[in-house]
Amino acid sequence: MITGLDHVVLLVRDIEAGVATYQTLLGQKPAWRSQGDGTESVLFTLDNMSVELLAPRGDGAAADHVRAAIDTNGEGLASLCFRVSDIARMHRRLDRLTLKPEPIADAESRNTLGEALLSWKRTRAATETTRGVRMFFLEMTGERPHSKADVSAPITGLDHVVISTTDPERAAALYGARLGLDMALDRTHPDWGRLMFFRCGDLIVEVVHRRSAEPAVQDSIWGLSWRVDDIDATRARLLAAGLDISDVRTGRKPGTRIATVRNGTCGVPTVMLERTPRPA
Repeated sequence: MITGLDHVVLLVRDIEAGVATYQTLLGQKPAWRSQGDGTESVLFTLDNMSVELLAPRGDGAAADHVRAAIDTNGEGLASLCFRVSDIARMHRRLDRLTLKPEPIADAESRNTLGEALLSWKRTRAATETTRGVRMFFLEMTGERPHSKADVSAPITGLDHVVISTTDPERAAALYGARLGLDMALDRTHPDWGRLMFFRCGDLIVEVVHRRSAEPAVQDSIWGLSWRVDDIDATRARLLAAGLDISDVRTGRKPGTRIATVRNGTCGVPTVMLERTPRPA
């Protein structure tokens, strides 16, 4: 069914400023650029997923919708887009589990960076059924070109995407029983609340319930944890580029080292993560 996280969508007011920001952060060049229906998008494609920057362009309903979303919530994460192997089967599952999917639609995009054409089939679950998190499901007919590193110590992929919830039981039912993701961890800590990890391809959808969180009806896509090979080198690169980054510290998960990026992310809470290689 769901085979991985295809991409996350990040809304920005100015596409050129957003591209410059994420090219610096990721240390990678854009792989795909397209425009249409009043929006412009740029994708960075890494080892295990893509991040799409989406900005309004000109007039029209889509441009107005993106501007309104940014005016209400600010720049930041807007959608999760899951890769599936069989869109018709996924649509039947979503319908059976009362997630109210839209009809399956065909879509395509032409890459202005290289004139390639990519097509896919997609559906979207009704946002009121996914606790406020916009979710799309895609069956791709091909693969996007990968971004190319333009500096040393680039970010190579996504380690986990973080969902914030105030109702962990309902969130667990959504991501586990209904979407079919495998729960790899369910742990509660007196200081930082409850963590649930769901495997999604080779990355993790992390659902967090913080005890101090204000009651809310909806969940939200909270932040991203990026995978790096050498966190000290990546931190030094970003410091040299003028970003504000914490010292490297031991992560909560054994065998990890992390650092928090405090700016230069278009409003997205961002962590870099290095995994210690396991012994052979």
